[in-house]
This record gives sequence, C-alpha cells and structure tokens, in this order.
Amino acid sequence: MTAREIRRAYLKFFEERGHLIVPRASLVPQDDPTTLFTGSGMQPMVPYLLGEPYPNGQKRISDSQVVFRAVDIDDVGDSEHLTSFEMLGNWSFGDYFKAEQIPWICEFLFDVIGLDINKVYVTCYAGNESLGIPRDDEAINLWQEEFKKRGIDAKVIELLTEEEGNRRGIEDGRIFLYEGKENWWGRGIPELNTPIGDPCGPCSEMFFDFGEEYEDEIKYGKAHPAGKSPRFTEIGNNVFMGYKRESESEFVKLKAPNIDQGAGLERLAMASLGVPDISATDLAKPINDQIELITGKRYEENTKAFRVVTDHIKSAVWLATDGVLPSNTGQGYVLRRLVRRAVKFALDLGISQNLVSQLAPVVREIYGEDYKEVIANFDNTLTTLEKEERVFRQTLQKGLKELEKVARQHSLSGADVFKLYDTYGFPQELTVEECALRGYKLNDKWRDEYEISMQEQRERSRTATAGQFKGGLQDHSDIVVKYHTATHLMHRALRNILGDHVIQRGSNITPERLRFDFSHPEKMTPEQIKAVEDMVNEQIQKDWPMTWREENTKEALDSGVMGAFGDKYGEMVKVYTVGDPDGENYSREICGGPHVKHTGKLSEEGKKFKILKEESSSVGIRRIKAALV
Repeated sequence: MTAREIRRAYLKFFEERGHLIVPRASLVPQDDPTTLFTGSGMQPMVPYLLGEPYPNGQKRISDSQVVFRAVDIDDVGDSEHLTSFEMLGNWSFGDYFKAEQIPWICEFLFDVIGLDINKVYVTCYAGNESLGIPRDDEAINLWQEEFKKRGIDAKVIELLTEEEGNRRGIEDGRIFLYEGKENWWGRGIPELNTPIGDPCGPCSEMFFDFGEEYEDEIKYGKAHPAGKSPRFTEIGNNVFMGYKRESESEFVKLKAPNIDQGAGLERLAMASLGVPDISATDLAKPINDQIELITGKRYEENTKAFRVVTDHIKSAVWLATDGVLPSNTGQGYVLRRLVRRAVKFALDLGISQNLVSQLAPVVREIYGEDYKEVIANFDNTLTTLEKEERVFRQTLQKGLKELEKVARQHSLSGADVFKLYDTYGFPQELTVEECALRGYKLNDKWRDEYEISMQEQRERSRTATAGQFKGGLQDHSDIVVKYHTATHLMHRALRNILGDHVIQRGSNITPERLRFDFSHPEKMTPEQIKAVEDMVNEQIQKDWPMTWREENTKEALDSGVMGAFGDKYGEMVKVYTVGDPDGENYSREICGGPHVKHTGKLSEEGKKFKILKEESSSVGIRRIKAALV
C-alpha cells in the first residue's frame, strides 16, 4: 500500500471503532513556548494525557500529525532521517486499554495493510522489582495470542538492555523484554525520572525486519529491536499509561488508564514496500523523480544530495504553510536554513535557478488532497520560499568565492565564519559543512571567536542611536515612541484577556499605526477586542511610570518578565516596567526601548487607544493593527 492509502486506511479503521478523527495541529505550537515546533504526534495531546478533559468529553481520538524535528537536519541524507514526517496516532483517555489496543493494531498491521507478520517483532516491559512494578505479562500474553492466530509461536526473550541485545541478538525470539530505559514512557525516562504526580507506564514497540543483509555485527553488534542496526526499524509504539508516580519510590495504578499509540507513516510505507529507504515511498519519490527530470542525473548515483533537497523542500513547504517566515531567529531561522541548504545541495546537482518553483508544486500534489491547507496557502508559501531562494542565490556564489579565497590563505577563524554569515548570508552550519566537503580547515578556537563577533554585533545593535528597533520600530519620533509603549500595554492586555498562550510573533510600528502579531488559535470576538481596548486605556489613565533596568536574563524570565517569541538573549537584558519593578506594576517586558516616561502621555490631545483591525496573519497567528485616535 502507498503512504496515502495507509493514512486513509488508518483513520477509517479507528473511526469505525468509535474514534473522533481530529485535524493535525500546527507545526507552530500555539500554547507551548518551551518548544519551537510540534515535534511528536502526542505533543498536542499531552494536556489530555495528564488529566485535562478533552472537549465534549471525547474519550477516543485519532489523527495523522505532521511533525518537525530541527535536530535531525544534519543527519538528513541517509536512508532513514527526515526533518518532517507524519505520525499516525490513536488515543484512549481513560476508556479502552491493552485488551483492545493490541488486537486492533495487529488487525490493522497484518489484515488491513498486509505487512508480513514473519518480519514483525515486538518489545515489552521487563518490570522493575525494586519499584514494585511487575513485568507486562498482560501485553505479552495478548501479543502471543495475536501471533498464534496467524500461525506464529511467539517466544519471549529477556534481553533487558541494549548491550545484552548487542551480545546475544534475537536468538529464536519474537517478543523481547527490556528494562525501563527502552520500554517505559513518562515525561522522563526511565522510571525514576518520571516527575512525581505524573501518569506513566510501560510501552510496547513494534519493529520491522528488513533482513539479515542490513546487519553489521562489527559496527553495531548483533541485531535486535533495541539496537542501532538498520536491520530493525521501529514502526510504532503502544504506550500503556497505567501508572502514576505517587512519591520518590511509589508507583500506583491509575483507575482510568490511557492509551497513546504512534506509528510513523513513512516507516509503515517502507515496511509495506519491503525497502528500507524512505525516499522510495510515494511521499518522497515524486520529488526525486522531478529532480531527475530537471538534472538528468540519477537518484541512485547522488543519494545524499537528492535526499537533502527532497526533505528540505518538503519541510520548508510545511513550515511556510503553517505561517513561518524566514528570519534570523527562532522558527524563521530554521526555515531559512532549510531553504539555503536545499539550494546549496541542488546547486551541486546542477540546479542553478528556480528550485522552489519546480519542486514545491510536487509537494502540493503529494499532500494537497488530504491536507487542504497546503493548497489553500500555496500561493503565499510559494511567494515566501521563492523570495528566500532568490535572496540567497544573489550572495551564494560570492560567498563561496570568499570562502575559497580565505581558506587558501589560512585556517578559517570565527571572525571569518561570522563575515560569511553577516555579509553573504551563510549560516555557520553551512560554512562548516562546506569546509568539510572541500577539505578546508577551521582553527581550534573558531566557535569562541564566532560567538564574540556575534555578541559584538548585538551590542552595536543595542547601543545604536538610530535605525530600526528589533521589533520593527522605524524611528524615534514622539508618536512612534507612544505606539511602542502602546504595544507593550496591549501585549499584556492580550495575555490577561485571552490567556498566557499569547506570545509576540512580530511587531512593526510606523507614525500612522502599530501592528502586532501574536499566537492565538481563533478570531477574537468583539467583546474580547473591547476588553483589550478598555484595559489599555485604563492603564493609560492610571499614568503609570515607565522605567527600565538591567536584569539577569534567567531571573527575569523566571519571575514572569515577557519576551519576544524566538529571541535569544545574553546574560543580562534591559527590562521595562509599567509601574514599580519592585512593587505594584502592570507589566514587565524585555525590550530595548525607548518608551514614554508616563503612560498618561498616550492620552495627549484627548486620544484613546483603538484596535482598527484584527485578522489572521497565518495559521495560528493573529494580527492587530491599532492606533491612538
């Protein structure tokens, strides 16, 4: 079956078993400022797994969630790693448990999508006697029953650790028992890293065996499910959240346990094909075919470059679809790096122009039918990515020439790496990658030197007396300074009215108005808009003093001081306070300034704060335009 067929079959299968099929969450988390991206299928479900009721009391949920993991960027190019992929998930919030989950997932894998049962192996929890947690005999027995139904005598082998598995291999087993490091789920692994008060429990993973030809005993030891050998690939994980950590040493059973099952769509498609190469699936092969058509080169002879370009363009389309714009910080920096890395590897394949315009439409065709937002947002996506490609190409060749010139003279210093970034738009990672490919050397202290250059640039920006402010402030005129202060008052009001999920996602100020982008999943109601206006005007009338002082960054953020989403700060920051920083105040926020000395100044000439327009900026991001009128 194709990946598209597997996706649809999975959702249909669980819908028929009483599950509500929910849309994917945005790749930009709306109420989790601790992470840049949605990095797992269960991430949007964490509040409900931790006990928060799902809307309308729903107990059974299923979805296909696109996820993104920036940490894998440098590993893309092998047969397995991706930056974006899909997780098929089904959840039970205190409803069904192991006795339903294991037979269902077996029926789906073996009877619906037709995986070869002879090539599927599973793991279960071995237990922890010292904590009073028994081995997961219920799951073991259920698996044995399902294998027996299909003609396999599933022998249980206790390996416990990866190291023991590397030594012994799979022997004649089908079900393998491991300790908590491999087969325990919680917000901390193994068992004693689970936070006190949290639900947790054993898990049972499913692996596909691609064959002994992929085993490398010298490099990995003998192959087994928890090992690193490419012979076995995990295709899914059933989490049986049946415990709660009550105290330092006590785990108690939950009265209403949860199920969290996640299966990698691309890996299921690989298993269905019997080929351990994600690029062979229908979620990647059409892009590779287009690259072959453009370049006249074969995938098999240029696997790394093909894989990098395909993955990065696909991921860039997803991020842009969800409203991420290229920038030098946060999510935007990751998108910028994806596009630029794709352009560089495509150049090595001979594609010197129009990379995005030739490949992005293929991504739209792959996903558009099942994810309508890909089509709906495609014009903006294409414009965003084409612009980034165009800007980078303008400096790419100059940057490569400069790199070659410097490398001929001496080992590259951190100052050289910074210049390539600052002048030619080369992220430091791209410079390091190019040096490795071309055999150029970097001196031993380049990282420290690079950070010094970056810090010097930050200081220049902070102390500049003219030019743009970090958030988009265009000049220092009286009205613009007023709007800058109004932005702070509104930011706090939005969080007070809408909730703490509101995070600043962009700001621009002109003499005519202020513009403010923020995270919020839905259109504001007229009542909410009026409540924000009233709160801001109330603070203006209170005539709060506006003061600032330097504070330790960590201490400031820990105390509740607001900062801009994605910004990176040094050890000390400038914190502006509306009110008394050590007493009664309305808000405290990291900012470079300037601001009015008293909020009452915003009411000069009888003016009041007014929201002129509230609209969508991108998926999960709202935009307000406001003025003093």
